[in-house]
Amino acid sequence: MRWSPGPVAVLGLGYVGLPTALALCSAGQRVIGLDTDPHRLDAVRRGAVDLPDADRARLRALAAGPSFTLTGDPAAVAAAGSVVICVPTPVDDHLLPDPRALRAACASVVRHATAGQTIVLASTSYVGTTRELLLDPLADRGLGPASDVFVACAPERIDPGNADRPQAAVPRVVGGATPECGRRAAALLRPVAARVHVVGSPETAELTKLLENTFRAVNIALANEFATIAGHLGLDVTEVVDAAATKPYGFMPFRPGPGAGGHCIPCDPHYLLWQLRAARVPAPLVDTAMTALAARPPAVARRARDILAARGVPARGARVLVAGVAYKPGVADHRESSALRLIEDLLLAGADVAYTDPLIPELPVGGRLLHHRADPAERPWDLVVVHTVHPGQDLGWLEDCGPVLDATYRLQSPKGRYLV
Repeated sequence: MRWSPGPVAVLGLGYVGLPTALALCSAGQRVIGLDTDPHRLDAVRRGAVDLPDADRARLRALAAGPSFTLTGDPAAVAAAGSVVICVPTPVDDHLLPDPRALRAACASVVRHATAGQTIVLASTSYVGTTRELLLDPLADRGLGPASDVFVACAPERIDPGNADRPQAAVPRVVGGATPECGRRAAALLRPVAARVHVVGSPETAELTKLLENTFRAVNIALANEFATIAGHLGLDVTEVVDAAATKPYGFMPFRPGPGAGGHCIPCDPHYLLWQLRAARVPAPLVDTAMTALAARPPAVARRARDILAARGVPARGARVLVAGVAYKPGVADHRESSALRLIEDLLLAGADVAYTDPLIPELPVGGRLLHHRADPAERPWDLVVVHTVHPGQDLGWLEDCGPVLDATYRLQSPKGRYLV
């Protein structure tokens, strides 16, 4: 008898889970979308969520149909043939992993698991998570891999805000607890991925994802460092990177910026470092890169204060506007944005800080709630710090607003432009 993966329960309807659920629906699966946050469920029902245009259209088409149901009841997992866990794995204020949501989700899946299910962990975490939070607890319940349940790790590969690289165009790595576990997980995900690359274990898949985002973190830290070097030498780092990128082998261009934000780069490598520190295994290159990334927003804030001082404006009381606070262009999401630390440091220095970002209507930071300035040119600013530039955004007003600190390194030289 041919194995069928559905219906599929997707746990967590955030920036990974919701597009995954919609893609599975579009591939012909019946999907149970599960989220413990009633506000998130309501937002999904209303379509008030940040999605690419294609996924937004999918949501509208599926919202009233029978193939996509929403629930906050964890027991709904028992009715599924397959389960995909897509909950966030953030870090805390001390850059330590905070896997509470993941532990709770996995415990819930284990509690409601039934024989024959395929269970896939898509969240990024430390090596051994799939075994520790799924395989071992399932075995304690008498559900063994490949005999009763089929468990695999297939870390997500979603690039929010990038319409040129949709989930379906990206290959997926799958590591099963057994070959049959890998085969079933691959069959589940193959319709929603460009191709599936099967590896020999969940641990291999887990370390693969950590390598991907640690690679990016190290190279972003290097690009920022070269921006400092180029500035010291009186050179344009953008011109340098563009020139190096003409080499057709051995080089991949990374651009400097105000810091690394979002749910992956500033978080995922810390799951690796935390695990290695516990075992007293050194990783000095990764450690240094993550320290440098964490220090980048304060460095931008210091540069802003230095520019103000050079112009005879004390930081205390200075009118500073931050242009763009989303963690990356094209997303309506400020979580883990480097703009948060930048603004907090400027507030602590006594500056009068405001922001403009058409995708972020309000921003809680430093114990305050700031609101988007729809007309940033309505008042004079002592300094504008450009943090995020959204696609198609008109920044012509920068030409007449006074000094500009371009932390993106991508502006076309407005008057009074400074670099970090």
